[in-house]
Amino acid sequence: MSAIEVSGLRKTYRRAFRRTGNDALRGVDLSVPEGSAFGLIGPNGAGKTTFIKAILGIVQPTGGTVKVLGGSPEDPRIRARIGYLPERLHLPSSWTAVAFLHTVAKLKGLRPDEAGNLRLLERVGLTQAAGRRIGGYSKGMRQRLGLAAALVGSPSLLVLDEPTDGIDPIGRVEVRAILQEEVRRGTTLFLNSHLLAETERVCDRVAILADGRVLREGRLEELSRGGARWAVRFAPGADASSLTAAGFQAGSSEGLFHVEAADVAALNAALDKARAAGALLVELKRDGQDLEAVLASTVGVAA
Repeated sequence: MSAIEVSGLRKTYRRAFRRTGNDALRGVDLSVPEGSAFGLIGPNGAGKTTFIKAILGIVQPTGGTVKVLGGSPEDPRIRARIGYLPERLHLPSSWTAVAFLHTVAKLKGLRPDEAGNLRLLERVGLTQAAGRRIGGYSKGMRQRLGLAAALVGSPSLLVLDEPTDGIDPIGRVEVRAILQEEVRRGTTLFLNSHLLAETERVCDRVAILADGRVLREGRLEELSRGGARWAVRFAPGADASSLTAAGFQAGSSEGLFHVEAADVAALNAALDKARAAGALLVELKRDGQDLEAVLASTVGVAA
């Protein structure tokens, strides 16, 4: 089942006193599997935020269809099952974090749960600031509170637009752990972030959006073209001829080899042969492009 199903989605922003408009989305087709961690990436102005607003019912599409969690994003029952963190987060400065989460729960039609709200604040690292006014929060603290608000009610779908914006590196690790916990719980994660390394660490599927169109979509390992090929580095002194006989191909630097392995069993069998020949393993990784290179090559080809 798809958590998000979009077909032929178009959005044109009309310009005053002009016959033509700005086409933010130009016929997007996209399916996000339920329970997946899905990343939407692309250059600035690609239409990513417009896409997110369209699947949430915040903006009305010019054409096409949108289904979220099997229904309309404008259905209050569907909205109550979605957690959303916008790119530009506006919070009431005079409120406390506890009061804010209480209001979010009320808007979702949930029963008051002060203990649950405090657990959420502890989870995002805001326990000590729970009773302080939000106006005194740093940008990173505001992002943490926004994430806590998105998690209210244990949503089936999390839609996060730049969730780690303004958060320090240690905080990013903590946020990443929370998102991974949610995915393991069965939550569908839809993430938009310009921090591609974060997207790689969290998401298992990615779509590349550019000029209002989806150019590529699929599992991360498929897009990086590294599914069956591995880069292996052995300690100095490894016998190259023995490694070649075991199926390894010499790389461009000392100790670096490549090997084709259809699955984990085949990979370990090749490594066992290398060890039997006296080679000492130093490094092992999939041999493919990182997400930044995939994005650059895809958008460059499209241009």
